[in-house]
Amino acid sequence: MQELFGKYRNRIPTVSLRFERSLSEKIDWDARALSITGARGVGKSTLMLQHIKRALPLSETLYVSMYDFYFRSHTHTETAETFYLNGGRYLYLDEIHKYTSWEREVKSFYDFHPDLHLVVSGSSILALQRSEADLSRRMLYYHLPELSIREFLAIKDYIELPAVSLENVCTDHATLVDSIKQAIPSPLKSFTDYLTFGAYPFFAERTDTFLIRIHQLINVIVDYDLPEVRTIGVSTQAKLKKLLYVLSTSVPFTPNIAKLATQIETSRVRLLEMLDMLEKAQLILNLHSASKGTSFLNKPQKIYLHNTSLIMALAEGAPNVGNLRETFLFTHLDGAGHHVTYPKTGDFLVDGITTIEVGRKSKTKSQIQFVPDAYLALDAVEYGSPGKIPLWLFGFLY
Repeated sequence: MQELFGKYRNRIPTVSLRFERSLSEKIDWDARALSITGARGVGKSTLMLQHIKRALPLSETLYVSMYDFYFRSHTHTETAETFYLNGGRYLYLDEIHKYTSWEREVKSFYDFHPDLHLVVSGSSILALQRSEADLSRRMLYYHLPELSIREFLAIKDYIELPAVSLENVCTDHATLVDSIKQAIPSPLKSFTDYLTFGAYPFFAERTDTFLIRIHQLINVIVDYDLPEVRTIGVSTQAKLKKLLYVLSTSVPFTPNIAKLATQIETSRVRLLEMLDMLEKAQLILNLHSASKGTSFLNKPQKIYLHNTSLIMALAEGAPNVGNLRETFLFTHLDGAGHHVTYPKTGDFLVDGITTIEVGRKSKTKSQIQFVPDAYLALDAVEYGSPGKIPLWLFGFLY
């Protein structure tokens, strides 16, 4: 046990508090049990360690990763009990999905140790979703999305600006642009940088190897994470990677499931299962019609990669511009907590009310002119006009 404390205490001084994700302010850290989910590489570990360093007594706190070799010969329960009996009251368990019986043990800790605060995190949404039904009365759930442009700039250029609401973006975008341009004179340049290497915080370490690390991230998810929770073989793994490549080079993808299944060399049902797996692994986003359910057997109306950095890595320098635009908007709306569905007219229906059509700066409103509460999100413009919003501005939603 002492070795875990040693690793934890040695790590805390290396944690920077210069920038913290906006989710940190929304989390009820005083709750007895929290779950923080998010894709690999988005900063869950850093989020937890920053809160420990900023707000908790180090002597009563322990942060451990379930990847630690310690847990090959020691159990989760043994560790938690020893920690508690020695005065520990704040236990942070990172990548909890690596431990097979964690739901049962968390329930036991919660029920029998009312003064113990538990925070768990995991990148395998497939594994963690199974816990929600059992732990929903005990645990609060939060999701950490990829970086927004606003957060990207805070890390890259030390420029911290407040998040804006979708309502303000739609109705008062000119004022917002004026305010943002005082701090960022060339927002279109920042937008271009973000599209390439803005989604994951590790860009700050080295941008020249960023896209290589994206490939490594994909391989870990497909080759190691997915087989832990779904029965898939090497051939299916290869097909999943081929599917990701097809999506990265396509125009905004409206799937012909039968044709795509033939292209990937699989069956229709298996393809739909693969799309569901990739969405839960947070490698893609499936856009469904509001009038249909989200069961994996209902084919999505469109399929997107989960962020623009994934597109840039997989498309090998030849991404479809329209795909980048729509992916950027979809991921920022989703990351800000909005419910996004496929509308009858336009590209996205947000919260069942607002319709947004995405396009180049010359695009007109002809397609949505008779749709109430409808807007254009235009690429390559700094300022908009009535009903026409600069696309980059949606990057400040969270």
